[in-house]
Amino acid sequence: MNTINEAIQKRILVLDGAMGTMLQRYKFTEADFRGERFNNYPSPLQGNNDLLSLTQPKAIADIHRKYFEAGADIVETNTFSGTTIAMADYGMEDLVYELNYESAKIAKQVADEFTKQNPDRPRFVAGSIGPTNRTASLSPDVNRPEYRAITFKELRIAYKQQVEALLDGGVDVLLVETIFDTLNAKAALFAIEEVKEERNITIPIMVSGTITDASGRTLSGQTVEAFLASVSHIPLLSVGFNCALGAEQLQPYLKRLAHETEFYTSAHPNAGLPNAFGEYEESAEEMQGYIESYLKDNLINIIGGCCGTNPDHIKAIAEVAAKYKPRQIPVQAGTS
Repeated sequence: MNTINEAIQKRILVLDGAMGTMLQRYKFTEADFRGERFNNYPSPLQGNNDLLSLTQPKAIADIHRKYFEAGADIVETNTFSGTTIAMADYGMEDLVYELNYESAKIAKQVADEFTKQNPDRPRFVAGSIGPTNRTASLSPDVNRPEYRAITFKELRIAYKQQVEALLDGGVDVLLVETIFDTLNAKAALFAIEEVKEERNITIPIMVSGTITDASGRTLSGQTVEAFLASVSHIPLLSVGFNCALGAEQLQPYLKRLAHETEFYTSAHPNAGLPNAFGEYEESAEEMQGYIESYLKDNLINIIGGCCGTNPDHIKAIAEVAAKYKPRQIPVQAGTS
């Protein structure tokens, strides 16, 4: 059985594109989000995309299938908001285990379909672990700079529950992504290490931060190098960046990252920057051009798309990625 660790040494791996962008095409109504099971649920549910793994599983499976058909090696589970912290907005904390488990199962079934068709090119599932809607480093109240809306312990407990369900559902790798506050990410990584120890297992881990603006820092104020230093104490499969910026804007930060780390590198940028209506207009061809400059510069091992990207973008990215060799990990002085 080929593992992701083996595959990443042979070629640049392609990650899928945006789940939310694809779901918007379905124009699901409140009734669609509810399905029969949640027909009488007391709070509004439209917008809870993770819930669609329970109420519209066929749509979720079809989206995974479209990305694999486009050339993706890895799809992400539909679990970006799959913690009790994020689900509290909908009063659905009790469903967190089931949401993650079922999302992982759907993705894994589709991945297995494609691996069976072409055993020489196995397909993988990354358990998507989002940042939650709270931050452990910053106060949400400008008048109370010492206040925190969440503690490290609360984050760790919530992430642990998500990780256990994703593993039970059969994911191949865990992806801690869209990190705007590294303290939140450290809570997720702590939880993963805890589960690994308790279960006596190993699982590859991807970490992907978010550079929020032209300052080149995360929302909690870290530079590329500081972010890297904060997460490098754990053996990771890859470290990279996603969201917030388009491929063109992300390149200088990716370059700094690629030259500093001994881990594999990843990127899944947005389809450019949003317009005045919050829409992403960068075409697949435009994005392909920017991604090719990453490849020419030997910056990348895993490449995909975030907000605004769809199977056309991933197809264009997969086509260009196939022409290049993966980034070689720099060997430090004194090592062989």
